[in-house]
Amino acid sequence: MKLPIVAYGDPVLKKVCTPIEKDYPNLQVLITNMFETMYHASGVGLAAPQIGLPIRLFIVDTGADDKNRYKKVFINAEILEETGELWAFNEGCLSIPDIREDVMRKPNVLISYYDENWELHEEEVTGMPARVIQHEYDHIEGTLFTDKLSQLRKTMLKSKLTAISKGNIKADYKMRFPNQSKKR
Repeated sequence: MKLPIVAYGDPVLKKVCTPIEKDYPNLQVLITNMFETMYHASGVGLAAPQIGLPIRLFIVDTGADDKNRYKKVFINAEILEETGELWAFNEGCLSIPDIREDVMRKPNVLISYYDENWELHEEEVTGMPARVIQHEYDHIEGTLFTDKLSQLRKTMLKSKLTAISKGNIKADYKMRFPNQSKKR
């Protein structure tokens, strides 16, 4: 089932999320729905807060050819280390449609997480998958990519971000807007 994606301005996007237990209700259904939602929105990652749930769960699928594809479920993830020289990359976010900005991140992460079968992993990830992981991990920590921009750039984007929170945007997927006028 495709779920609505929560838009910029919703308080759930600024919450530090709580860990979940193995018996979290309907977890496998939730994971399936998150992948369906992400694919429908043409995303490469989706975190639970983006569908309104303040829990430590996110998914990643770089969607590259099968040889280079990186597809995983991350439950109760903790980034243990980020290493390497900072590099800029133009990022976007399903919760912030039509805004893309250069964000500086390190190219390597060491992450600990449970997968969908509750197997514990500690993994080093590099390159684009590491960047997607960092972006989605930020979501479960209550951070958006716009929080990483300079104050000047944030000021320049303020009217666009306000418009998104009010639902004055066209997205190709279902969204939930926190400040949308009820008279539509």
